[in-house]
Amino acid sequence: MGIGDPVIPLSVLVTTRNEEVNVERCLRSVHGFADQIFVLDSESTDRTVEIARRFAEVRTLAYDHGRIIPWIFQWGLDNLPLHHDWVLILEADQAVTPELRAEIAALLARPEVKEDGFYVRRRQIFRGRPLRFGGYGSKVLLKLFRRSRSELDPVEQDTRVYVRGPVGRLRSPLDEWNRKEDSILFYLEKHLRYAEAFAQEESERRRRRLPWKATPRLFGTPDERVLWLKDRYYRLPLLVRPALYFLYRYFFLLGILDGRTGFVFHFLQAFWFRLVVDIRLEELLRQGSTKDGPLE
Repeated sequence: MGIGDPVIPLSVLVTTRNEEVNVERCLRSVHGFADQIFVLDSESTDRTVEIARRFAEVRTLAYDHGRIIPWIFQWGLDNLPLHHDWVLILEADQAVTPELRAEIAALLARPEVKEDGFYVRRRQIFRGRPLRFGGYGSKVLLKLFRRSRSELDPVEQDTRVYVRGPVGRLRSPLDEWNRKEDSILFYLEKHLRYAEAFAQEESERRRRRLPWKATPRLFGTPDERVLWLKDRYYRLPLLVRPALYFLYRYFFLLGILDGRTGFVFHFLQAFWFRLVVDIRLEELLRQGSTKDGPLE
């Protein structure tokens, strides 16, 4: 699509918190393309809101230290004056490539679209280099969907859209590059917060036996397959499973071929982060066992 091309009947939701280094790239990728763009900002203290207002309508939500992103998207779907049924959700470090813009425009120009949602391949960039292995070269996310047929899980900390209907897959990629994570200190601080959220979620699921929003299936949709793998991961011994997961990602899924940058990413994301989750989860389970008696 070029300058002067008509906008398409699409509402875009973008989440932000102190994203001045990322947000302009994200919003430029959909500006002049989507009919409606909302930024849902969680009390940013930098120039995020100032930048975002040049491209989108901004709504401010109170920052919730205990939850990450999915609840914000669900709030937007439930409360914003969205003009269109088709919605694209983005985090501030994600950008729609020109190829993906063209593919979405062609899709929504059809008289009828039989699917209710579409997976998009994520091109993960870390410290300026794309990751091709370790399960990240083929990672897909359900980003485009009909809001009348979709919802997120208020308990889940991963951003996962559950669609009641058939889903498809687009060919063109979505770029994800959090430039703030080029700083190792930022990466560690961010993932300590995420580790707390993930540990709290797993603790709640164990105690209350909470079901997933979809049925885990090895041969189902990409998200059903992820939930099936999560179920198996939850059953592995704490403190052992991060090491097994890292070995699986780094050797079996060939993360080793991503080079030095890939080693840093896969080690931190697959082992260090999940080890912190397990240590914190042990604390939570011990606290719960002391309060409520032994777990069954």
